[in-house]
Order: sequence, then structure tokens, then C-alpha cells
Amino acid sequence: MPSMTRRCTSWAARSNAALALLIACAANADPLDTLVASYPDKIARRDGNTLIFRDGARMDAGAVDAHKSFDQLLREASVLDQFRLVYPRGAEIAPPQNDFDPGRFRDEAFFNALYGDCRKRKPDLIPVAWVGGERVLFARANGAAAHLEAVAAEIEKLPPALRRAATPTAGTYACRPVKDTGRLSMHSYDAAIDLNLKYSNYWLWEAKDAANVPYRNAMPRQIIDIFERHGFIWGGRWYHYDTMHFEYRPELLAGAAPAR
Repeated sequence: MPSMTRRCTSWAARSNAALALLIACAANADPLDTLVASYPDKIARRDGNTLIFRDGARMDAGAVDAHKSFDQLLREASVLDQFRLVYPRGAEIAPPQNDFDPGRFRDEAFFNALYGDCRKRKPDLIPVAWVGGERVLFARANGAAAHLEAVAAEIEKLPPALRRAATPTAGTYACRPVKDTGRLSMHSYDAAIDLNLKYSNYWLWEAKDAANVPYRNAMPRQIIDIFERHGFIWGGRWYHYDTMHFEYRPELLAGAAPAR
């Protein structure tokens, strides 16, 4: 009998299934199976510790080295290191523990394989109807734009006082590194969106040093819940927070408890 991941991925590829089903399929899988289920358009299967992409490329997932420092994880993460911290989907909004940054450990080569390296070629971007009549560009790959459009449709139904936090946006695509890591930002793949600057708090704006970061947030919980339902993680759940920032990372939401 085919594995759960193979069956789920095959079904999703045939029917362009909703993100919720992909997450359900991956919920009890190991990290590499979760990646195959979360990105079926790009990843064909795994062979042991190796991911095999649909274009024939192979990528070793590396290892989880318990001796890596936080700084090394930010700059030298393996594919498996990306799962080291569990993203707390649906948790109450509260100051995260020191250096708790689920989603910030990224293997740059992995995301270049998923979306392309913007330093060599601009990603395939398509327009998305955003909140309040605004239009933004977002990555076509991996269904990212389709999921962002679903987010916009739900936010449009919120009361005006809540919708204000979502528009005007502060940007989607930008081929640039993250300020404190030197690694490409998820904006470089156009798989991230920053919302209204007036509702934004960013740790580098607030902290005098990384060892003492006072937590601040003005982003409404209702907007956070909508993004998380559609496969986006929120930068406000990081110790080094960026509360206007949301990025499409369905693999980190697989099996996570939903908001209540």
C-alpha cells in the first residue's frame, strides 16, 4: 500500500486540494514527509534523508546538531533544523521565551529550490486582490498567492476597526537579506507580506540589545488567526518579533493545534 504521504500528495496534485487537507495528511508525518505533503507541486518524494524535487534535483536534509548556537541556526540551518522549534499556532498572544523564533531557521538553498533565487531570476508573481481594493503581487508557486487571496476574503468580512490593520500593506516582494542574519528574507521569494505599518512593532525598533527585547504588539488576534488557518506563520510569535510580517509556511502548521 502507498505511504500516507504518497497518497496525500497524489490526491492533492490531481485535485488542487485545499491547504487544510494537506495539513491533515502531514499531521502525523516526520518533517520530510511533511515537506512533501506541503509542497507537492515542487517536491516529488523523499528517499531516506534526501528530498527529491520534481525537476530532478536532490537535496540532503542535513542533520539536527544539538551543538549549533542560535546564531549558527539563523545563518547555517539545515532543512531539518527548520523544524527545531514548534510554531505555536492558536496560542495566546504573549511575550515569547528568549530566542524562541519558530520559522526563522531557514535553509536558503531549500527555499531557492521551492521558489527560485531572486538574485538570478525574479520569482513568478501574480496579482492578488487584497483588502480594501488594494492589489499586491505574490508568488504563484506552491499555491502561495491562492492562499493569500483566501486570507484577504476572510479579512474583508471583519469589522472596519479590525480591517484597518491589514491595509495599506507595507510590501510583499523585495529581493533582500534579513537585517540580522544576512540570509534571504521570505520576501525575496514573494512568499511574505507586511501589513499596515501603523500597527507594526519590530524588535530592532524597540530593543537596545538582543538580550533584552521588550515585547509589543498591536496586530488584532482575528487577523492572526485567519492567516494561520491558511498556512501563514506570524512574526509576532517570535522573540525577535516582527508583528506586521506573515509568511507562507504550511509545513510549520502541520499538526499544530488550531486556534480556539
